[in-house]
Amino acid sequence: MEIDFPKCMKCDSGILIPLSDYGKDGASIFFKAWVCTNPDCGFNLRIDNGEISIGRTISVSNK
Repeated sequence: MEIDFPKCMKCDSGILIPLSDYGKDGASIFFKAWVCTNPDCGFNLRIDNGEISIGRTISVSNK
């Protein structure tokens, strides 16, 4: 099975890949964020508590 992910419209060279996470009760949250594969681009789209954030700074978590 091959999956075609969307091309990043910001940089036009990366691909947007989905990321998943876990909620506060441990339930899986699929496609919580989409991130461009081009490290120079940094585009990201994220859902937090029902609100959509675009372009937040990407950093390494302390967890």
